[in-house]
Amino acid sequence: MNKKNIVVLFGGQSSEHEISCISAATIMKNIDEDKYNIYPVGITKEGNWRLYNGKTEDLSKDKWVKDSVKAIISPDATDKALIIFKDKGIEKLDVHIVFPALHGLYGEDGSVQGLLELAGIPYVGCGILASSVSMDKLFTKVIVDRLGIRQAKYVSVYKKEMDEIKEVVAKIESQLDYPVFVKPSNAGSSKGITKAHNRGELFDGLELAIKHDSKLLIEETIIGREIECAILGNHHPRTSNVGEIISAAEFYDYDSKYNDKGSKTIINPDLPRPIVKKIREYASDIFSAVDGRGLARADFFIEEKSGEVVFNEINTLPGFTSISMYPMLWEDKGMSNKELVNRLIEFAYNK
Repeated sequence: MNKKNIVVLFGGQSSEHEISCISAATIMKNIDEDKYNIYPVGITKEGNWRLYNGKTEDLSKDKWVKDSVKAIISPDATDKALIIFKDKGIEKLDVHIVFPALHGLYGEDGSVQGLLELAGIPYVGCGILASSVSMDKLFTKVIVDRLGIRQAKYVSVYKKEMDEIKEVVAKIESQLDYPVFVKPSNAGSSKGITKAHNRGELFDGLELAIKHDSKLLIEETIIGREIECAILGNHHPRTSNVGEIISAAEFYDYDSKYNDKGSKTIINPDLPRPIVKKIREYASDIFSAVDGRGLARADFFIEEKSGEVVFNEINTLPGFTSISMYPMLWEDKGMSNKELVNRLIEFAYNK
């Protein structure tokens, strides 16, 4: 059997660069090497594309930048190739499939997916539309509103409005009660998100969030349990059981997610069966509504007072680290990381 060439894209220019490197290492260790030749292509924080030839375990240490040569995916659909720049000229390597392990901006937002569509190369995960609207928290809200699924009340703020920040604050205060969450609409892994308990903190939160995106989302605070559900498949996706996030901080921000050992995840928490069933149904409905493919993780709250399920967000390229909920939820269903990774590759050929 002739082995196919798979490119694993990692790193990237987003705030989740380091997490992407760890995810890529996990993915590469679980690709079936009897079927695929693996070519890791890292993107530096500056946007430089490099073909890495070193050890997988060194991906998280940024050593791959030095032990690599420039290489880019050709957007020419007649190439279907990785262009490798060598001292004696360029070399073209046939690419049969790409596994993007890029989180956040310029990886999970449809930009890389657009490049791969131009190149005519199959790739793992959601397409341009699902990637872009799911990355944009505001437009996800608009879509989910049409499904009739409850989510936090929200106010949108655009950069052009920030010249009159006092009016922006007045608009928010007229529609929402404190505390509120201030979020960049297009930032990943909770970067730039703050919780404002009063007007002063709201001013500060708006100023911080606008540094991360030109469009902001201000949400009411939902007090309750944080629950996540994994989705796998294309037109008839499967959903996992659920997992619960116990955050060491006031909310599950980037630092508490990846740096605070006090945060933890619980697989199959004690929840009523009808609630779990509703979360799984909502996750599947939202995935279909955004035209999802391959994989995603949908996040919810169970409100403390009412016990109602409240949708939070959907991630179309969830993490593959040792503490990531997505692979843990499928492992709970009896699916190893190796089986999960190779199923995702197969789904990429049958979108």
